[in-house]
This record gives sequence, C-alpha cells and structure tokens, in this order.
Amino acid sequence: MDLLPPDLVNRLVHDALAEDLGPGDATTLSTIPPETNAVAYMRARQRIVVAGLQLAEASFRKLSPSVSIRWHSRDGKSEPAGSDLLEIRGPARALLSAERTALNFVQRLSGIATLTAAYVGEVMDTRVQILDTRKTTPGWRLLEKYAVKCGGGVNHRMGLHDLVMIKDNHLAALRDAQPNPIAAAVSRARAAHPHLRVEVEADTLEQVRQAIEAQADIILLDNMTPQELREAVKLSKGRCETEASGGVTLSNIRALAETGVDYISVGALTHSARSVDIALDFQE
Repeated sequence: MDLLPPDLVNRLVHDALAEDLGPGDATTLSTIPPETNAVAYMRARQRIVVAGLQLAEASFRKLSPSVSIRWHSRDGKSEPAGSDLLEIRGPARALLSAERTALNFVQRLSGIATLTAAYVGEVMDTRVQILDTRKTTPGWRLLEKYAVKCGGGVNHRMGLHDLVMIKDNHLAALRDAQPNPIAAAVSRARAAHPHLRVEVEADTLEQVRQAIEAQADIILLDNMTPQELREAVKLSKGRCETEASGGVTLSNIRALAETGVDYISVGALTHSARSVDIALDFQE
C-alpha cells in the first residue's frame, strides 16, 4: 500500500492528541516518573485486515521522538487473532498518553478494511469491482478511502470535483429540460468539463436508455432488482459501464455481481463498518 500523505497524518494526529490530552494527561503525569520506560505491543484480538499503522506510529512519536517502533505487520495484510501489529519501546508516559489515539485510528481504519475484504471476498471470482462512496466521516475521507483500498476495494470519486455524477436530484431540478433531463445534463457536463468522465444515475430502464443515448460513460443502476440489472447490462454492453448501488449487503452482493455489472458501490464500507478489537498490551 502507498503511504498516506505525511502532512495529512501529522495534522490529524496533532488534532486527535490535542483533543484527548487537553492541558495534560492528569493520570499519567501524576503517577508515572518521567524516567520510566516501557515496552508495549499493539495486538489484534480478532481476525482483521490491517489499516492505519502509520497513524499509530505518528501518535507515539509525536509525544516522544525517542520512541522505538517495530512493525510486525503492514497495512493491507490479513492477520489472525493474537497477532502483534506493532512493538513500541520508550518513555512510559508517551506510550500511555498516546495509547487511545493510536488505537482509535487503527481500530476504525482496520474495521473498514476488514469489512471491505469481506465484500471483496464474496465476489472474488467475478469481474466486478467493489467501490466505496462519499458517505465518509467528515475530515477523515482520505483515511477511510485508504482503508477501503487496504481491504481490496476501489475508490470511487474522492469528492465533487473529479467525476461528473448526475443524480436524481440533479434530474429533478432539470425536469423541464429538453429533449429530456438526462440528455440536457450530460450535454452541459461535457461542455463544461470535457476531461471528466460522466456518470448518470438511473432508477428505470427508460432512464438507462436515455443515458446510453446521451453517451454517458457510466450508468449508476440504483436499487434495481437482479432481473432489471441484467437487462440494463444487456442494453449498455459495449456502450458504457454499469454500477449497481442501493441496499447492497453481504447476503445479496453475490447475486448482484452475477448480473454482469462492472461495479458495485457499497456505502456500508465506510458508514457502517464497526471498529475491530485491538489492544495495546504492556509487557510486565
């Protein structure tokens, strides 16, 4: 995996530590002598796909440059329960005060990576790619989309700037446009952003036909049944790509993939992933 941008890591770690520490760690500063050293292991307590170790390392180093850290794993790797992810040695105060911040980053991002890997595993032998969405935690988008990549998923658009995506509310606002809202929206988008790909959301097969005629690059097939998806794939074959979206779960994603769509987008990867169980165990 490519590393996260250092400036992003430094900013988020700085803000997270400031939020947690406030004017100082009252418990640690009052009980632990400054010369005390410690050894701790960041350890998975369940099977996970790892993500966020770079942020954990930065959290400890931010509080003490003298901390020594050894990586026992890497982002994107599947690890069984009981696996050591990091070994941290250094001033006990730094290890104790950065513990929760470091764990929060890795537990959250590994949760996304682990859930993504589960979805990817369900469609492993098909041609479909699993996409994320913009349903991310404000301020954490790059982190959460990075975690999706760690789990084997593919990033959709990063924001509103890198893909023209014409959705139902855009079409509603263009309800009187001629010859139809989809044709008008695609034409205007091409004129304004000739270098960007254009995706159109379609709720019906008639809208699929209109998007094909308008020469959209991708059609987002929203909340369609497997039968409707197969028909849409047949209509668009060789003319544009197709993406299934809406109500996707681990129990139905296989059936959706077998319709022949190119992509399946899953908002749950980021908005519903649960943090995984990871601990920081101090060596006694």
